[in-house]
Amino acid sequence: MTESNGPQEAWAAALRAHGRRVTKQRLAVLAAVERHPHSPAEHILAAAREELPELTAQSVYVVLGDLTDLHMLRRFEPPHSPALYETRVGDNHHHAVCISCGRVEDVECAVGHAPCLTPHWDEDAKPMTIQIADVLYQGICQECQRTQKLPSNVQQ
Repeated sequence: MTESNGPQEAWAAALRAHGRRVTKQRLAVLAAVERHPHSPAEHILAAAREELPELTAQSVYVVLGDLTDLHMLRRFEPPHSPALYETRVGDNHHHAVCISCGRVEDVECAVGHAPCLTPHWDEDAKPMTIQIADVLYQGICQECQRTQKLPSNVQQ
């Protein structure tokens, strides 16, 4: 087994375990998301078409929805952005988004063990048991900080 076949074999096994057929469309979408994490559907479509030129936009949206429902892909929606997809699932990590260029970086669990954060409920109420915490950090990435002109009274 080569390194490039490793993820495809794992994806094929996961699809079969979920009762899904292993199709070239599903594998092309998974490979595109793996190569381009934190990408919107239109970028995933373009990347998947490099491998499978006849792939339609509709089939990519259907596959993305199905793989998200199966928890083989994670979908998240930063503010002012289309939904983004990644293959990193099941570890309750978070994201940091640059408010200048839109770059997205993974951030490990904020504090302690998943779900990372403990909500503060009213003393008499605990309406649910939290299983996942979704944290979004927003800031300015190092590249944007280097290229942006700051006012003369602000030091970098």
